Amino acid sequence: MLTTAPRVYGVTDPAQAMRMSGREFLEAIMDGRLPAPPIARTLSFLLIEVGDGFAVFEGDAGEHLLNPLGVVHGGWALTLIDSATGCAGQTVLPAGVSYTTVETKANFSRPITKDTGRVRAEGRVIGRGRRIISCEGRIVDAGGRLLAHGTSTLMVLAVETNAAAPPTVAAA
Repeated sequence: MLTTAPRVYGVTDPAQAMRMSGREFLEAIMDGRLPAPPIARTLSFLLIEVGDGFAVFEGDAGEHLLNPLGVVHGGWALTLIDSATGCAGQTVLPAGVSYTTVETKANFSRPITKDTGRVRAEGRVIGRGRRIISCEGRIVDAGGRLLAHGTSTLMVLAVETNAAAPPTVAAA
């Protein structure tokens, strides 16, 4: 399991999140000013680094992630790729703008076993439009060997305001 300082897990108030740029929001999670998402505890991974169009997660493979055949379930690797690419895209978004994943796909290059240990998932923005952000992701083991790689398509969401109604979220 990841051994870091004690963390608080939870969901941030959306109104608070929308006052920060995507990168500021993710940095607040990493430094503990905001809670880490509950899925990070459940699936034993954490966001450890962000930059402009870039995000890195580390995760610990282990017995709790095994499928019936005794290898780490591919959904864990896919979730790591989705998380890394999604957060990479989020780093380029201004305050009041969000995203959702349209599609994530992955190719598995090597099996991940309970003994693989810590893995690193890196996501990068490779194309950004007004409505769509394209990203690529890679998962490597401690020796730098490629375990999985993939791509994600993200839809940019902007907050629409109307004086007569509360804010709603719609596609930008």
